[in-house]
Amino acid sequence: MSMLYQAYQNHMDLTQPWRSGAASALRYLNLVPQGVSDKLFGRLAAALELISRSSLTYARPAYGIDRVQVGNRELKVTEEVTYATPFGSLLRFKKEEAPEQPRLLLVAPMSGHFATLLRGTVKTLLQDHDVYITDWHNPRDIPLSAGRFGLDDYTGHLIDFLGQLGPRPHMVAICQPSVSALAAAAIMCDDNHPSRPATLTLMAGPIDTRIQPTKVNEFAKSKPIRWFEDNLINYVPLQCKGALRKVYPGFVQLTAFVSMNLERHIKQHLDLHNHLVKGEKEKADIIKTFYDEYFAVMDLPAEFYIETVRDVFQEHLLPLGKLSFRGRPVTPAAIKRMGLMTVEGEKDDICSIGQTLAAQELCTGVRAYRRVHHMQAGVGHYGVFSGKKWNNEIYPLLRDFIHVNS
Repeated sequence: MSMLYQAYQNHMDLTQPWRSGAASALRYLNLVPQGVSDKLFGRLAAALELISRSSLTYARPAYGIDRVQVGNRELKVTEEVTYATPFGSLLRFKKEEAPEQPRLLLVAPMSGHFATLLRGTVKTLLQDHDVYITDWHNPRDIPLSAGRFGLDDYTGHLIDFLGQLGPRPHMVAICQPSVSALAAAAIMCDDNHPSRPATLTLMAGPIDTRIQPTKVNEFAKSKPIRWFEDNLINYVPLQCKGALRKVYPGFVQLTAFVSMNLERHIKQHLDLHNHLVKGEKEKADIIKTFYDEYFAVMDLPAEFYIETVRDVFQEHLLPLGKLSFRGRPVTPAAIKRMGLMTVEGEKDDICSIGQTLAAQELCTGVRAYRRVHHMQAGVGHYGVFSGKKWNNEIYPLLRDFIHVNS
């Protein structure tokens, strides 16, 4: 199994000429004047486009946030890397001529996709905040000489990133990194760090997965940790900069996700073909935009993946008071003079109701008037941080919570 990734990469390299050829043929086909055998050329063009798109990408897509509405003004947005390590960049979305706003670190999950999955979340937050994001790098592009990256390293990155933001920034963690975000806040409060967060918001995060376990949680506990090491960890292919680094390959995780809803994905591609044949560009673009992001995959460092499965989902170290950071105990009760907000989705089948709320019970040092919990009706996991209910119902609560605690 450890050479599966190499075999996959070899296959993709061998078939690349077919995809490149299809893309080239499509460009020439698009030069044919409209009206010349539209039906025949439409079907051929659709087939060529599907062939040219039949691969995954390992490069981060663009965020594509060029402008944002702030009050009654539309401001230009530029991306600025303010700090970087081999494994991740602290990326700021800098707004030109913006008023002073609360500095906020948005913590993106390291779960097989790039941080651009939070593009919509960023755009909403930018209205009222100076937004930074953890822009994680793909391990397949990181040489072995950069060292390992485990759960402690993730938490350490959050502490370092917050330190770059100056005194009392705000931190919002989406899903998986909620455990590290809480751990970072606890360690920083214990150290009286000047950049300890003024507020910590945990959204759909697995703080205590013993509560109403989901299928994801049950799978993580159904097998010994050695099974995950033997069956899911592979070496980065020799063709890549990170050759021989141990990772959980993004294509393996994506295959699992696709297989869970295979009929839906097949239907989407059949719909895409039909839209292309009929010249329904807007409908086709919606599907293409979704899959451009969905098929942009990122590997996970083996150490981080295995330690997350073991410490968070199997052994529940945080809620049991056994989690440590570089040999130091993580004590959520040390979190004081900080606002704590937890958000959950009613229909979340990845992180069920109660798992994120558990942080409120662990953080006994947070005053009652600084605590907020919100359960959003009618949304699943992704609806907690994207879509209409995030924009119209959840975000206003988060914005006011940060404002009150700034």
